[in-house]
Amino acid sequence: MESERVKQLALALGFDLVGVAPARPTQETEYLSEWIARGYAGEMTYLARRLAERIDPRRVLAGAESIIAVGLVYDPGERAPLSGAAADIARYAGGEDYHDVLRERLRALRAALEAAGERPLRSRIYVDTGPVQERVHAAYAGLGWIGKNTCLIHPRLGSYVFLGAMLTDWPLTCDDPLPDHCGSCRACLDACPTDAFVAPYVLDATRCIAYTTIEARGAIPEELRESHGERVFGCDVCQEVCPWNRRRGRRVPPDRLGLRARLRPRKEWIAPTLAWLLGLDEEAWERAVRKTALRRARRQGMLRNALVAAGNSGAVELIPLVEKHVAASDSLLAEHARWALARLRSVTEVRPAGAARSPARVVPENP
Repeated sequence: MESERVKQLALALGFDLVGVAPARPTQETEYLSEWIARGYAGEMTYLARRLAERIDPRRVLAGAESIIAVGLVYDPGERAPLSGAAADIARYAGGEDYHDVLRERLRALRAALEAAGERPLRSRIYVDTGPVQERVHAAYAGLGWIGKNTCLIHPRLGSYVFLGAMLTDWPLTCDDPLPDHCGSCRACLDACPTDAFVAPYVLDATRCIAYTTIEARGAIPEELRESHGERVFGCDVCQEVCPWNRRRGRRVPPDRLGLRARLRPRKEWIAPTLAWLLGLDEEAWERAVRKTALRRARRQGMLRNALVAAGNSGAVELIPLVEKHVAASDSLLAEHARWALARLRSVTEVRPAGAARSPARVVPENP
């Protein structure tokens, strides 16, 4: 089957981007071993367990020839600024789990290829959960370039794009990579709240809020807590300031199959309050995160994050909820609750009665 036919089928099934890369190791996939050795992976020890496969996709699928890389835009527009004691969650979360949405579409693509192909298809499908570096292969497939913030950036669609990959033994015609268009821009590097970028294109995950609020299971380092602001699940700052996401010419394709509608945050996750999060019991938590990517943080992790956000919020009305966690049997939550309580009590000592607290972080409008 010709590559163009593969792309036509992928686009017809709702993907916004599709390209083909060779199923080979690259300089970028090989760098993963050095990145892990430097300690930048933190608690993500699973990255080292199948390292050889992450470097060489042919170890994932014997006889692999091509990688079909696909992309789906998940956030087409501006987001209203937070107000009050609101919890900030990453734009990709809160709706139907993107793993499920993309896997479903990739399986449909595989079925279409099997039905239309002249020869049997051997394949493996991955969406951010297997030993495949989708971002690197997507760049080699021409879906964008890897920016200084380590995100894949498409010149027309920006970086709010979910990625998936299908390894196949079909020898398809590969696409050409796009040139790097970051130039001298440092917006993402300078805006990072926790200085997580060791250098352009190099992220120390252990300092990244997306890691500390989602992947890390232990205590959030105290020196990073204030920089978390009111973020409780992930962080979008390095993407929010990127000119390629804020340019006026950005055009998102029509949502013909309703995939973006499935990914939009549910009502309770559009602007969740810290008070609501801090009061969630196990049953309420399970209902709230059912079939969403938010499950990844687990309830303990989300409560830990919400306590840090409460301490940063200046919202003294949260003190009773924080105090409950100080007395709780969970030592991790109790430690973060004591930190938050100390900060909130310091606010009551310096703020005159009835004074308003500082406004929430607001991202500037497009220039």
